[in-house]
Order: sequence, then C-alpha cells, then structure tokens
Amino acid sequence: MIRLAIIFSILLALAAGLPALETAPETRPSVATTPVPTPTPITTTTLKKRGLFGRILHPFSSSEVLPKYNDRKLRGLILDLQVSPQPVRLSEVRQMEVKVTVTNMGNRMIPLDFPTDQRIEIQLLNAADAVLTKWSENHAIKDKPGTILINPGEHVEYKENIATRDLTPGRVFTADVFLPKYPELHVRQKFLTEP
Repeated sequence: MIRLAIIFSILLALAAGLPALETAPETRPSVATTPVPTPTPITTTTLKKRGLFGRILHPFSSSEVLPKYNDRKLRGLILDLQVSPQPVRLSEVRQMEVKVTVTNMGNRMIPLDFPTDQRIEIQLLNAADAVLTKWSENHAIKDKPGTILINPGEHVEYKENIATRDLTPGRVFTADVFLPKYPELHVRQKFLTEP
C-alpha cells in the first residue's frame, strides 16, 4: 500500500512538471477585435511555496509554508502587498494606492501593540535601495497607543496613498511596506513607471 502511494505521488509530481501540449493551431486575432486589457494590480506575499522534495514526501499536504519570524508572537502572520495602478503613469496620477493585508494563518489569536496611531510605514525606493519618499513624512502621527487582535483565519487591511512626485518615468522602483514596531513584518514589490 505504501509502495502504491509512493509511485502515485512520483507520477503526480512528474505529470505536474510536464508542460501542456497545445493541439489547436495558432491563430492571430485581428487588431480591431483585440480588447484592451485593464491593468490589474500585482500582489506580493510573504507566503512561500514548498520545494519539490517536500512536495514528493508529503503530496497531499498544503503547499504553502508560513514564514518563520524570530519573534514567536508573530508566527502565523503573512503580509500581502498590492500596488496600483500597474504600471504607474506619472502624467496621470500624482499618488499611487498601496494596500497591505495582514492575515493570521495560524491557529491562535495574535495581538499587535502599537505605541502610536501609525500602523504601517510605506517607503518608495530606487534601484540602489535609497529612500525617495516615506509615507510618514506627510502625515501627522499622534502618541495614541493601540492594540489590534487578529483571530485565526482573519485579516486586517490597510489602504494608503503615497505621493509619486520623486519618481522618474521609465524606471523600476520598489515599494517597501513594514510595521514600525515589528520590522520583521515587511514586504516589498517592484513596479514600473511610465511617462
């Protein structure tokens, strides 16, 4: 019985790795009928996929691996980052929207304590990782402590806008988002600017 399960999992892993063959002939749509795609935001996450060896040994378990934080209290949290619009057209927008979702994928409630009313920090970085713009520079932050409790399977979402005045067209920049009191909880996403 175990041999059958091993053979099945190896065949399943090999079949998943093979590219699909296209049997239909390739047709090119005409320019007049091609719909213009709307730009969709790209999401970046701290959740990691398991390796091939782990998938072969445990074929029926979840393929998602939670990140390991040094602070044990944070284990189970994942961050998702969404920057929109993609690509950023500097002639059309003066601010870009950054959406961060903190999700508790663990099995216990996680409290997050904050000494001020600032929950997240957003930085725009150039290719050399030099900070161009900080979200907190344009916002008043009050010394108002607070606590957020995230239950298992639930999430907290933060939507903020950050100015694009320091960006130049035709280059790749990085949006870096983190929680100021918990620097381990950070996520980055690259984006392209257009004139």
